[in-house]
Amino acid sequence: MENKVLITGDRPTGKLHLGHYFGSLQNRVKLQKEYNTFILIADVQALTDNFNDPDKVRRNVRELALDYLSVGIDPKVSHIYIQSMIPEVAELTVYFSNLVTVNRLFRNPTTKFEAQQKENVFGSNAEGITYGFLGYPVSQAADITALDGDIVPVGDDQLPHIEQTREIVRKFNSIYGDTFKEPDAILSKNPRIKGLDGNAKMGKSLGNAIYLSDSTEEVSKKVMNAVTDPNKIRKDDPANPDVCMVYYYHNLIAGKLDEENNYPVEAEQVKKICSECKNGERGCVACKKELIEKIERMLTPIREKRKYYEEHPEEVDKILTAGTQAAKKQAEEVMKRVRKNMKLDYYE
Repeated sequence: MENKVLITGDRPTGKLHLGHYFGSLQNRVKLQKEYNTFILIADVQALTDNFNDPDKVRRNVRELALDYLSVGIDPKVSHIYIQSMIPEVAELTVYFSNLVTVNRLFRNPTTKFEAQQKENVFGSNAEGITYGFLGYPVSQAADITALDGDIVPVGDDQLPHIEQTREIVRKFNSIYGDTFKEPDAILSKNPRIKGLDGNAKMGKSLGNAIYLSDSTEEVSKKVMNAVTDPNKIRKDDPANPDVCMVYYYHNLIAGKLDEENNYPVEAEQVKKICSECKNGERGCVACKKELIEKIERMLTPIREKRKYYEEHPEEVDKILTAGTQAAKKQAEEVMKRVRKNMKLDYYE
């Protein structure tokens, strides 16, 4: 599989959190050893929501790179690259835009849901919906195909985008001949991680996240405020761990420690926590303190790596430059094929 190309990435709109870690980053670290991996910092796509704040996007490009490197993305085997530095992607986006109707973009369930979150409505009265926002799936299709992507790790909410990419590929190939491969999605083991407040998703804008770069004090404060069973009033009251975010994170972290740190007692400990909680033998404060210790054990090596790269910015620059050059080289080869098949290779 080492010759197959894996494409993944994030928009630089803020630091990454535990939702990103368990939802995608953990899996990327494993997959980078199996595929030719390209990890995209999607600064152009970040501008669809932040076009009036380019400084924020630019600043977060480096923050995102630091998060990638700190969790174990290895620049020796993975190419971390900046989207805006690959003009071939923008060119391909224009070509693809001719193959997708506006009605099809309106029907994309992920785009529709995100529009609703922004309190915008699709249809004839689509106030506030920009061309860039509506065309996001087309841009994403260009990101994947411009590098000959075979595999795209995603959460289930992104599956409609991958299906739209496959549709675009089929239509392009039917018109211009065999040019692109249809990429396959790999679903994350933990596609959506709940927030500390019990929200179905941990999010930057929801104030319910623990960031990978959070200090010990910040982690402690956030965990101590995490939602537990509201029916548990006193320490000795029986409770329902299934509605407790502290228990939820005990489970998540136990899986990581079992798998990566060879810490087999974690699974048994989580069973004990569940039993004690149900029987009123465990107080919430003690349970939260245990969770803080586990999160600290997990985040300490991540913080140490981040600190190293923060103190060596020239290495980060070299990594981003090398990754972007590798992505551009790949895109240039693909676009030669595209232009030839589209009869646009006038002087090549």
